[in-house]
Amino acid sequence: MTENTNDILNRLPARLKEARRAKGLSLEAVANLSGVSRSMVSQIERGESSPTISTLWNLTRALQVDFAGLLDSEKAHDRIDVIRAEEAPTIENMGEGCRIRILSPPEEAGHHEVYELIFTEGGALRSQPHTRGATEQLTVISGEVLVTSGNAESTLSQGDTARYAADVPHSIQSAGSPARALLIVKNA
Repeated sequence: MTENTNDILNRLPARLKEARRAKGLSLEAVANLSGVSRSMVSQIERGESSPTISTLWNLTRALQVDFAGLLDSEKAHDRIDVIRAEEAPTIENMGEGCRIRILSPPEEAGHHEVYELIFTEGGALRSQPHTRGATEQLTVISGEVLVTSGNAESTLSQGDTARYAADVPHSIQSAGSPARALLIVKNA
């Protein structure tokens, strides 16, 4: 980044205000979520005060925006964010014979999450209920899987998509052979 500090400080107030408005939050709500006083948030948005790194970090967490992206000079529509296959975070110990690749950005955690599920033969992912109103959408890329949501059960083949409640005990397991699927979790 070869920009000077003044360029960043000139962009910051507007970017914070845009992020707050995009989330539909008042100054008071951001203050409560971030622990930064309402008057300080207002001063920062008006460009009358420069936040410390700690204050900026608290604000970006409260607004669920990317710290670096907030300071970036590129507009979102002039950029493509890429996660290379080998760089995607994975979870190996949440199921039996199931590897989970996290495809969604960290700021989406708890809201709209996207995963690739890779099952060995007989592999399974069993989940406790998520937040009330949560749903999942599963699309099978290869193989077959058995999906259970509460007392409902369905077998899906390559290309099939299922939508089901995730606020009840639910599970996905390979139906006899290795399988791959994309999972979207949407919390209400």
